[in-house]
Amino acid sequence: MNFKTVSREYEGYLEDRKSRFLAHLVPYERFDERLEELRREHRKANHVVTAHRRILDDGRVEESGKDDGEPAGTSGMPTLRVLQGADLINCAVLVVRYFGGTKLGGGGLARAYSGAAQDAIGHAELIPFRKIVSRTVSADFAASSDLERRIEALGVTVVVRDYTEAGVELTVEGPEEVLAAL
Repeated sequence: MNFKTVSREYEGYLEDRKSRFLAHLVPYERFDERLEELRREHRKANHVVTAHRRILDDGRVEESGKDDGEPAGTSGMPTLRVLQGADLINCAVLVVRYFGGTKLGGGGLARAYSGAAQDAIGHAELIPFRKIVSRTVSADFAASSDLERRIEALGVTVVVRDYTEAGVELTVEGPEEVLAAL
């Protein structure tokens, strides 16, 4: 699967029968913090619906959609389906709703929440997702400078450099597919 992600926040907007839907597409690391901020910033909002997807360390995808008081299945899941359809991973969408006085019904809510999420994604600069992993490699003293050159050429980061009696042991971090070349 060729997942995509975002490196910063993007916003989207949709209005339907005077209800306003403010969508925020954020990197997953910002999800909890951003949810708290939005609840503080938009105290008069009726709902903050959320959806997220992320890759766990074992490669499984964790995902959820929360309706935040909207009728079950009308907001969180349609928003999650937008993330799935765009092949987005390690990000979340938070949609703030201000009620406009007219009930939208289940279908109307699903269209509004997913439409706001799609608008945020439409404004986003999507980048290819690359899973960052750590790996330990070692070499004897004679081969250590060659190993260091290879690591530098691959553009990965040396996190720990340990010198042993046998040579050097390096812990490196970088995209999974790049480290496979070591």
